[in-house]
Amino acid sequence: MRCPGRPEPRRTNRRTELPAAGRACQAWTRTRSQGRRPRKPPKQAAALRLPREAEWAWARPWRGGARGVKGARRAGCGDGGGCCAGYWGRCLRRRRCGLSPPRAWAGCGLVMATEQRPFHLVVFGASGFTGQFVTEEVAREQVDPERSSRLPWAVAGRSREKLQRVLEKAALKLGRPTLSSEVGIIICDITNPASLDEMAKQATVVLNCVGPYRFYGEPVIKACIENGASCIDISGEPQFLELMQLKYHEKAADKRVYIIGSSGFDSIPADLGVIYTRNKMNGTLTAVESFLTIHSGPEGLSIHDGTWKSAIYGFGDQSNLRKLRNASNLKPVPLVGPKLKRRWPISYCRELKGYSIPFMGSDVSVVRRTQRYLYENLEESPVQYAAYVTVGGVTSLIKLMFAGLFFLFFVRFGIGRQLLIKFPWFFSFGYFSKQGPTQKQIDAASFTLTFFGQGYSQGIGTDKSKPNIKICTQVKGPEAGYVATPRAMVQAAMTLLNDVSDLPKAGGVFTPGAAFSKTKLIDRLNKHGIEFSVIGSSEV
Repeated sequence: MRCPGRPEPRRTNRRTELPAAGRACQAWTRTRSQGRRPRKPPKQAAALRLPREAEWAWARPWRGGARGVKGARRAGCGDGGGCCAGYWGRCLRRRRCGLSPPRAWAGCGLVMATEQRPFHLVVFGASGFTGQFVTEEVAREQVDPERSSRLPWAVAGRSREKLQRVLEKAALKLGRPTLSSEVGIIICDITNPASLDEMAKQATVVLNCVGPYRFYGEPVIKACIENGASCIDISGEPQFLELMQLKYHEKAADKRVYIIGSSGFDSIPADLGVIYTRNKMNGTLTAVESFLTIHSGPEGLSIHDGTWKSAIYGFGDQSNLRKLRNASNLKPVPLVGPKLKRRWPISYCRELKGYSIPFMGSDVSVVRRTQRYLYENLEESPVQYAAYVTVGGVTSLIKLMFAGLFFLFFVRFGIGRQLLIKFPWFFSFGYFSKQGPTQKQIDAASFTLTFFGQGYSQGIGTDKSKPNIKICTQVKGPEAGYVATPRAMVQAAMTLLNDVSDLPKAGGVFTPGAAFSKTKLIDRLNKHGIEFSVIGSSEV
């Protein structure tokens, strides 16, 4: 296999491509590389100076302050850094005389900063209900005053007219009348693999908003891997997420691309919240319980039925999820400290003064996969995790109990699933609807995710003694489904573009915590209204 930093051989005659100034600079560079004493750079080099944007992208690998082998390793070289150090040396020599940088193989750790693709981001499914909000969020990010470079991006979907209407709506909402002319449009269909390939070839990162992912997610991931694009989705479907990791992790690693699922409200707040809690504890964190509280305004709460459909198909296929997990043959992650006791299906949380039930989303699955990765690859102590959602008083509890019983009964049968899909508002007692929430409902809603952790202070053994330290942290943010989710997804994409040296050194299929645990994603989220904070910490 070719070393990541080794430049590809050029198959054209460079002497016929360059003018006289270029040939003089090339001869000077060749003299330097052969170890002979070179002359000064030729005066003609000034005629070939790169534009400022190109120089910035070229110089970007040195932003960490390290060159040579150390800097190459930091940038993600998969071959120990020696080859990339040589590549950087060639870059320096060519840069001094104003030439363009030598080409590197697409698997090099520098590729995300230098690869020339038309669009950094492509929002696939932009005309869908959630995709519209993701499109608006990317448009906001495009004009962020803290950005130091332009952000070329595009929207993708089946209908040019619908995509154009989405851009016009976003332009009106954001007060940017020229937005439609600034954004590319790509026509592609989930049923047409060739069109997905064309989309992936034009993108550095694809933001996939087309669900349910168990039906429509895999073709996008396959196209992205085969065409060298990374992919981020907002799936909350454990079976899809775990199956994609099992099928495509090695293929994505070979292509050096990143496939990161559950990068919305499911499950960035929970996954990074556990990592944040661990980082803030002055000792070893062993177990965490999280409690989700959803706040709504006077008009109540409503969720689009796309989420409802994903839940129906997921719960209706639980047997295949168990078979998938059994087939993976993963060794159990060791327990550190006493085993975390599971609460009853209905329990009272004294700290929050309210009733709670188990959270049925993907958070537990995602956090456990993250903890396995951190233990097996980074040798970090694994954390036990359980997730709950608060339901308020007795009235809300009774309402949710009846909705849950109806759901669990009907989801077991084919005709029952059809009824649940056809009448979401009735069977969910008004929580889900085909129209989704109104703008007033979105503006008035918010969420709080509270973490209660326990562990051991520094110097205390974890084998026999009881945990002697507790910590409480929170993640707070705006409306979960259509404000927090787009923000989390877009900031995950920006982290993927900008924090290349802090990502896992090889590509693959990752959870958000596994991919972003060493990056600045939490800082980015804090700046965009999803706030991580420590409430308190004490020794027992």
